[in-house]
Amino acid sequence: MRLISSGRHHATFDFGDLRVVSLRDGYIDMPPTRLRDEDGHTLDELPDAVPLAGDNLRLSVNAFFVTDGTRSVLIDTGASNVWHDPTMGLIYDALDEAGIDRAQITDVAITHRHEDHVSGLIAPDGSEAFSELERVWIGAADTSVFTGRLAPLRDRVVPVSEKIAINDWTTAVPTPGHTPGHTVYEVRSSAGRLLAWGDTVHVPTLQFDQPKVSWELDGDQPQARAARAALLEQLTRPNHFVAGAHLDSPGIARVAPSGDGFTLEYLAPAIG
Repeated sequence: MRLISSGRHHATFDFGDLRVVSLRDGYIDMPPTRLRDEDGHTLDELPDAVPLAGDNLRLSVNAFFVTDGTRSVLIDTGASNVWHDPTMGLIYDALDEAGIDRAQITDVAITHRHEDHVSGLIAPDGSEAFSELERVWIGAADTSVFTGRLAPLRDRVVPVSEKIAINDWTTAVPTPGHTPGHTVYEVRSSAGRLLAWGDTVHVPTLQFDQPKVSWELDGDQPQARAARAALLEQLTRPNHFVAGAHLDSPGIARVAPSGDGFTLEYLAPAIG
């Protein structure tokens, strides 16, 4: 995978016969008390390698657009204006900066139901963000999110209850734990495989080195921990890459084993 262009809010990668565009929706700050040990307790202290913004952890929020030049899929959509936070909701600027016409997006694949991943389906003015949208793929156990402002999209929701191909080169893989319907999207190209995940990892400076550390908002922490372990092991295979919603933007990297944990090698410098 090779970086071919970047800007303030996007980075575009050549991935064999596909092109992958990382889209920066912004960032959110969360207290370190959300981190949990194997017994579900708050961590006593953070390693020096974990940076803080003030007293908080700063989590990047990324989405990913993948295309073969004819068909495309957008994986996650950011937060739009639901959190009323000026550090979020930048995905529309990112799409414009990357030269992606929102009207060409017919398929959106959602990793899970939380607001910073699904809310961008609706623009801040209340209109549908993707005028030609035909399908919204999401874990079957997370489809309850399509109420209220998201209700107009309900008839286009495709529930994912088992591993299923959503096009010739993308497969939806259920990975419950963070939410019951949490789903990873495996993208296959002539250059390898890319696993696009949502909340498998929240704090990359900690959870690769110590993958047993979980997150307070993981609905089932043991299940989320097991899913993370399996995915990290898969990512150590040759020509495998990860695209992570909360990895440092642009959030695309290689993973290698290291002691009892893993190391992360980003393929591009951090954005913003």
